[in-house]
Amino acid sequence: MSTMDSVSDAEYRTGAIRIHGAEGFEGMRKAGRLAAECLDMLIPHVVPGVSTEHLDRLAREFVLDHGALPACLGYKGYMHTVCISTNHVVCHGIPSERPLREGDIANIDVTVIVDGWHGDTSRMYGVGEVSPRARRLVDVTYEGMARGLAAIKPGNTFGDIGHAIQKYVEAQRCSVVRDFCGHGLGKVFHDSPNVLHFGRPGEGPVLKEGMFFTVEPMVNLGKPQVKVLSDGWTAVTRDKSLSAQCEHSCGVTADGVELFTASPAGLFQPAIAGS
Repeated sequence: MSTMDSVSDAEYRTGAIRIHGAEGFEGMRKAGRLAAECLDMLIPHVVPGVSTEHLDRLAREFVLDHGALPACLGYKGYMHTVCISTNHVVCHGIPSERPLREGDIANIDVTVIVDGWHGDTSRMYGVGEVSPRARRLVDVTYEGMARGLAAIKPGNTFGDIGHAIQKYVEAQRCSVVRDFCGHGLGKVFHDSPNVLHFGRPGEGPVLKEGMFFTVEPMVNLGKPQVKVLSDGWTAVTRDKSLSAQCEHSCGVTADGVELFTASPAGLFQPAIAGS
């Protein structure tokens, strides 16, 4: 789940970036794997005619059946297990009885708690046959995130991550959303630091081994501006252009990065059908 001022864990954040050891890495591997498995499980169910509320129920049952807790359920008054953001919804889409339709693209974002550790991840799903422009947006978003992740190693900065994403996305004539960002996590859902998906090389805090955080760029086909609807959660593009997002939870290692939420089945980046 992306963070912004109104839905952050401000009361739990000290402002310091926590450094974790071997126990933390092991805890995050377990939580991240289960979150990824939940999204893998949903793949055959994301089809035309299914409601997003049904997908939310499937996710909740899966998480509870595996002895974990859905982190979003009851969080700041949010009463669902996942966020499902379709088409021009940027993030924090609320599951409902509205059925998915042929050609939709949807981001599903899940966070699970396993033994106190948070595994937070999201990915894109295509509903039936998807237009070439929508498929291209999804591909650009995944590649942008991959370039951000590739910039993670001790000695680099958070600005290096954001710059890598922004430089690629804007070269593809798309835009990076500024209103939401990634976040630190571990035993706290939304912890320090905020992880921007745009920036300048060398700026921001220096990356150190043991830092845990999410990288979760939101990319629009149109302009970057968004607005939050009256429900207080759903963020949409102001120009109603398509938006896509993908997210990994990760940890800084001695020589690079470990992805806690990699799909065990290799299904993180979807093969979206289209003509």
